[in-house]
Amino acid sequence: MFDALFHSTILVAIAETGDKTQLLSIILAARFRKFWPLFWGILIATLFNHALAAFLGSFIAGFAQSFWVNLIAAIAFIAIGLWILIPDDEPDENHEPKYGAFVTTLIAFFMAEMGDKTQLATITLGADLKPLWQVITGTTLGMMIANVPAVIFGETILTKIPLKTVRYISCALFVGFGLWQLWALFHH
Repeated sequence: MFDALFHSTILVAIAETGDKTQLLSIILAARFRKFWPLFWGILIATLFNHALAAFLGSFIAGFAQSFWVNLIAAIAFIAIGLWILIPDDEPDENHEPKYGAFVTTLIAFFMAEMGDKTQLATITLGADLKPLWQVITGTTLGMMIANVPAVIFGETILTKIPLKTVRYISCALFVGFGLWQLWALFHH
């Protein structure tokens, strides 16, 4: 009933751990020290970005046969899983923002997600899972699960969570999901 919501939430929450937008959350929290403007900036930027990505995935899926969409989605999940093993560069924190906490967060998050692995995962999920509102809600919720604690606890999180281990677990989940899709695709 809520499979798309559940899968989207879990995959994006795990993929986002250690991602540059999570590091951006920590930097913004340290700079502004204002929870609600950062929360709303992250939520709105992510919702807009992931809605566009999910609709793009669904649009692309509308032109292809189901077999090819599922095959491409499975390969994309495996590729994203392997990509997770490559650490992101930390976002630039040296320039002074021109706008307040909300606008800075909104713009920074939207731009940081462009072409990011979580946006590509959202495109893939949008092509593969239905209903689309569950994909959008799930991927946005996954981003919030990963980033809100980063805003609240900041750099303390980085000292408690071994990101290398989380990257391996994230990789295994994505690759496992991709392999499971391949198995299901060829064993019908």
